Amino acid sequence: MNNPGGMPEQGQQQEKEAILTRKSLSHSIKDGACYSLMVGFGESFFSAYAVFLRANTLVLGALGTVPTALRSILQIYSERLIAVFGSRKRAVTTFAFLEALMYLPILLAYFVSDFSIPALLIAVCSYWVFSGLVSPIWSSWMGDLVSVNERGSYFGRRNKINGIATLASMIAGGFILRWFGRGSTDEYLGFVLIFSLALVCRIISVSYLMRQYEPAYNVTSAPAFSFRSFLAELPRRNFGRFTIFSSVMNFGVFISGPFYAAYMLYDLHFGYLTYTIISAVTVLVKVFSMPVWGRAADRYGTRKVLVLSSFLIPSIPLLWLFSSDVGYLIAIQLIGGLFWAGYEIASFNFLFDSTSPKKRVTCLSYYNVLVGLAALMGGLIGGLIARHNALFWSSYFLVFIISSVVRFLAAFLFVTSLKEVRAVEHIPYRKLFYTIVTTMPSMGIVYKLVALRKRKKGKADEEKKVAGFNEFD
Repeated sequence: MNNPGGMPEQGQQQEKEAILTRKSLSHSIKDGACYSLMVGFGESFFSAYAVFLRANTLVLGALGTVPTALRSILQIYSERLIAVFGSRKRAVTTFAFLEALMYLPILLAYFVSDFSIPALLIAVCSYWVFSGLVSPIWSSWMGDLVSVNERGSYFGRRNKINGIATLASMIAGGFILRWFGRGSTDEYLGFVLIFSLALVCRIISVSYLMRQYEPAYNVTSAPAFSFRSFLAELPRRNFGRFTIFSSVMNFGVFISGPFYAAYMLYDLHFGYLTYTIISAVTVLVKVFSMPVWGRAADRYGTRKVLVLSSFLIPSIPLLWLFSSDVGYLIAIQLIGGLFWAGYEIASFNFLFDSTSPKKRVTCLSYYNVLVGLAALMGGLIGGLIARHNALFWSSYFLVFIISSVVRFLAAFLFVTSLKEVRAVEHIPYRKLFYTIVTTMPSMGIVYKLVALRKRKKGKADEEKKVAGFNEFD
């Protein structure tokens, strides 16, 4: 028997939620752009600000590793914090606002004389802690807003806009600092301006977060399972194996990652302009290629993209050994940007694909703890290798070689054990690589990337997850 009152009411509620979701995804694009402007004006210049305050090498190393490690470890409490705030939206907006306010003590560190470096380290640690607490909660929230078969294309488009915003604000920040010159007071005013812009951009991003719709979420006072249980299940779960792979890969990446700048500036004696151009190439290629990778992940599966890119990126550090020619290094960065775009979009989407909504915050928190600790260990070991190298003319060559070896091991030993969690089209890896490369623009980055062929309307069962592959549900 029909229920005249119930069904239309239910249909209206679903339509209302669909409208709110569409608006929220639009607001999230704007939030991401403003957040990325903050990153370009702010985070990108933390090390430069530390140098301005006369930080030594040891402090610069601590500034690049300790805050991010602390950020990762404290994410283990994310689930409990949702219970404290009563909703993911309230927790995210609160921590994001506090993150923005940390630019004030960062700037005030200049005035505390002999205590300026410790004050800066404390302020930057606080900044990264608030940023870290946002991350898994925001990811859980967005995982409920973006449908499973559109994550690649949506986040690919979002990340493209974010990359453009980050690059533009970085360049603008550099010009601002150059404009204010090298005098102590004038240079400080330059940092005041760019960090103030970063603060304002983050507050604007918070305003867009506040406009987003939050789907219903069961708030609990404790994690869905303990960290010890998570560790015990790592080898037996799809998400667990992904965590192991990501940790080993991150360990390998950070063995060399912090030292490319030092290699270019100290060993190759490049100027800041040359260094900036070489560094910017990777960002530009990632910005314009990520949507292509995202659409490929939607159509052919996140695992397929992840495996392909994971076997491509280990070669990048080795390529740095063969020439110091600027044109050659730019070509390496072009290749690296393309490969890294695929890896980053696939890794991000795999986090959603392999976790259920009710346990996503807990899983992402534990994941970030292990990956963050792996990055910290990689950076420390890379520093020791560079310091005691006696095999090559550059102290960083051995770092590049070992980084490449560890990345290859991560790909060979772990990534192939992962399982796709959705029903997707089959495509050979060689054809997937050809598809990605041939959809890149042939007339430069000023043109939009050629879109992949339009994806056919998926059947209803393609939206369903393959039984047994979704972890921790």
